[in-house]
Amino acid sequence: MKGNVTNTPKIVIKRKEITSQCIISALKRDKYLWLMLVLPILYYGIFCYGPMYGLVIAFEKYSPYRGMLGGPWVGLKWFNEFFQSIFFLRLIKNTLLINIYNLIFGFPAPILLALFINEINLKWFKKTAQTISYLPHFISTVIVVGITVNFLSPSSGIVNVFLGMFGIQPINFMIMPQWFRTIYVTSSIWQEIGWGSIIYLAALSGVDPQLYEAAEVDGASKFQQKIHVTIPGIMPTIVIMLILSMGNMLSIGAEKVLLLYNPLTYETGDVISTYIYRVGIGNSEFSFGTAVGLFQSIINFILIILVNKISRKLSETSLW
Repeated sequence: MKGNVTNTPKIVIKRKEITSQCIISALKRDKYLWLMLVLPILYYGIFCYGPMYGLVIAFEKYSPYRGMLGGPWVGLKWFNEFFQSIFFLRLIKNTLLINIYNLIFGFPAPILLALFINEINLKWFKKTAQTISYLPHFISTVIVVGITVNFLSPSSGIVNVFLGMFGIQPINFMIMPQWFRTIYVTSSIWQEIGWGSIIYLAALSGVDPQLYEAAEVDGASKFQQKIHVTIPGIMPTIVIMLILSMGNMLSIGAEKVLLLYNPLTYETGDVISTYIYRVGIGNSEFSFGTAVGLFQSIINFILIILVNKISRKLSETSLW
């Protein structure tokens, strides 16, 4: 017994030495890879985690003259004001509906495009189609909105010109609340469908070709091969992207909405991010705007955890 007790610390020390040596050797071996991580770590540290210190103003009456910690503490006052606001239900409804429409129509679009591009045999045509499809991603939001407005113009827009060919009177889409969500989602799909398909094309390249050969031998048609071979092969990627999308169910970029909507379309176009901009920055109510933004982030955080947990139980695929 005494021999075992006295030998144990030596073994532990040796294991620690071996572990530290392995870590040092791994750092030396992959030093350039670790060096490449320095800038991303600095970026997220400075611009993502550093500003989280400012969340404290959501619980106080902030004033730029008094500084971050100089204002009187008000607790959950701003959260209660937001929950009791006449705009609360409208903001939640609009934000959720736009994201749900994006999820229903926008999420499958890159998958379908990737499947179509993957079936093209001519290499030059395949590369050309892929390049053309993801070019809109690099167009600024301002230009995309400008193109959208011009296309939907009641006087000279191509959409109303086409409708006029069938005797339909021009429609001023941009001032009609019922069209706002359709316009937003459709233009977003056009802008991001090609860029989103890249990750699925990469996943498709990893599907074993022998599975297609085996399915063809068994008499499976092209459509059946897609259902029983291709889709299951890229399903882990689809699940991961779906989890990430669900984590943004209460987040919509304010830039595009601000450019597209107007007071006539507030009924369907006003979302949480534009409300934060309008009240928090426009009215200089910084504490209130921070509280609304913090509420939005907390709900997104809870959603991504729940969806990740459900996915892990149902499909054994998850982020963590």
